[in-house]
Amino acid sequence: MRFKDVLLALCVVIIWGINFVIIKVGLEGIPPFLLATLRFALVAFPACLFIPRPAVPFKWLLAYGLTISFGQFAFLFLSIKLGMPAGLASLILQAQVFFTLLFGAVFLKESLRWYNIAGLMISVLGMIFLAEHSLAGTTGHGMPLIALLLTLAAAFCWGLGNITNKVIMRHHPVPAMSLVVWSAFIPVLPFILCSWLFDGADAVKTSLVNFSSTGIFSVIYLSFLSTIVGYGLWGGLLGRYEASRVAPMALLVPVAGILSASILLHETMSPAQTTGIVVIIAGLLVNTFAGRIRQRQRRTTAGSR
Repeated sequence: MRFKDVLLALCVVIIWGINFVIIKVGLEGIPPFLLATLRFALVAFPACLFIPRPAVPFKWLLAYGLTISFGQFAFLFLSIKLGMPAGLASLILQAQVFFTLLFGAVFLKESLRWYNIAGLMISVLGMIFLAEHSLAGTTGHGMPLIALLLTLAAAFCWGLGNITNKVIMRHHPVPAMSLVVWSAFIPVLPFILCSWLFDGADAVKTSLVNFSSTGIFSVIYLSFLSTIVGYGLWGGLLGRYEASRVAPMALLVPVAGILSASILLHETMSPAQTTGIVVIIAGLLVNTFAGRIRQRQRRTTAGSR
């Protein structure tokens, strides 16, 4: 990758890492489902005036919007509201990598390699260790169990959304940005209903009447920077380079998330939590790079004969 494009990739990583801090800050004054409603409403409009609707059957647009948009962010926003630290959320959400692999094997009959299974097992062990040393009441760095389960549910929905995206791109290839923008209409109504039912009418009215500058900044960051700018730059990089050269950069998102949460929110990790984080990242690295290293070794061996 050219140096300029490496910098662009790092910008996206930083934007997506800080995204979790912005969610945490935004939720201090805005109920979770209302924040999600505003986010996707601003993603969809006015961008839809400039980006053509993707030529995708509505059932797939619906499936994509309900999984990767509504499901993922309903669970994620709620988990952070209920006490999930922003830094840990950025890491645990990466379980979507393994959910995607498992769903690909089940629904698309894709094969799982040894390194996929090894990476999954390592990360699961790290997740269990992290959970044991992070639950509220066990340490001074605790989180409620429900917050952890909701974050995993968000990763589950992201994985389903990735499979939906694969099906769409396989049978109806469209620009990624058009899919992001037009699918953003799908979760708006469910989020409005959830906000009215669970956030409560009084909380919604109070938040809208007393909308702060912090709330405005949070909504703008989540909709324009994190979604439109982030996905736009990332899609451009994927268009210029092989996915194998771009995708691994996403492993830096939880690093940026943990660092930004530490600096901006003063979140701290216990030594045991740090150990769990290292083990989870090791599993992600095994899943991402072990197969490529093995392939290079085979090519080197074949070339030396």
